Amino acid sequence: MLGDIWSSSEFTAKNLGITEIKLSFLRENGIFKPGIHWKSSPLGQKKPWKPKALYNLEMCRKIINKFDFEENDSIAA
Repeated sequence: MLGDIWSSSEFTAKNLGITEIKLSFLRENGIFKPGIHWKSSPLGQKKPWKPKALYNLEMCRKIINKFDFEENDSIAA
């Protein structure tokens, strides 16, 4: 884990039980909000700059849990 709040996509995906592709999908489609759920990290990267995303695991978990709850709630009779 990087720092106290932000973690790598690999660590975050593993802890959320999803793939890194799904994690990227949630970020790229606006489910995860910049500055809240993820941020760019230029650390150690050279130009051309292609920043890696770092994730706030706990905030991402809240969104994932919310979607799971809503999905399961709509299935119930």
